[in-house]
Amino acid sequence: MQNETEKSTEKTAIKIQAKNVGVSYSGMVALKDVQIDITERKVTALIGPSGCGKTTFLRTMNRMNDIIEGCEVTGEILLDGEDIYDTQVDPVVLRRRVGMVFQKPNPFPKSIFDNVAYGPKIHGLADKKDELEYIVEKSLKRAGLFDEVKDRLNAPGTSLSGGQQQRLCIARAIAVSPEVILMDEPCSALDPIATARIEELIDEIKERYTIVMVTHSMQQAARVSQQTAFFHLGELVEQGETETIFTNPRDPRTEAYVTGRIG
Repeated sequence: MQNETEKSTEKTAIKIQAKNVGVSYSGMVALKDVQIDITERKVTALIGPSGCGKTTFLRTMNRMNDIIEGCEVTGEILLDGEDIYDTQVDPVVLRRRVGMVFQKPNPFPKSIFDNVAYGPKIHGLADKKDELEYIVEKSLKRAGLFDEVKDRLNAPGTSLSGGQQQRLCIARAIAVSPEVILMDEPCSALDPIATARIEELIDEIKERYTIVMVTHSMQQAARVSQQTAFFHLGELVEQGETETIFTNPRDPRTEAYVTGRIG
């Protein structure tokens, strides 16, 4: 039987640490001095008004900002204690460990099967056809999509509904066995029924993955996350347990946002 110390260590394992992180685009400051710990195998929601820096911060965690000309990132982002901005780190390998699901579903112009198989193929995770088929089936099942598409795996991914396409993109992210999944407003382009399905899926897969999600919906953050971080004007104002952030925030700016007085 585990003692209390062991249980406490499990509960508070930190997957990602941001230390004094700043981001600027061609000299324009987008984020300043962000410090946050992302807990392993929990959902952390990033909330705040439009343009406050939450998506910019999300993109620092798998170096997506590298592809933007004029972007400069300062400070440290540690994944399991190692700085992902170290010159020895290969961004391609990093993005296998830290997957991303975007705001709008973006399936490749390929079949449903090939959408999921693409990552394992290019990363050399499957040498044989049956291994690839196993990964595709397992990933689609984890994304809650397999039963809906198992008889049409050769159909284009773009033939699916919006909600199904987003689950396909989640299956595609899962297929390379990531440790972290970043989600940038994954439900903003979906109807309420599809949104509910994605939220259920997030709740199911958080046991396996550390999830960081940007959301414009405070109701969604309250429903799906265990930790919440509030950004405002490029600053991380407050972070903590979701229930505390929404019911007893420390900073008056957080309280003004969650009660709808600023937005």
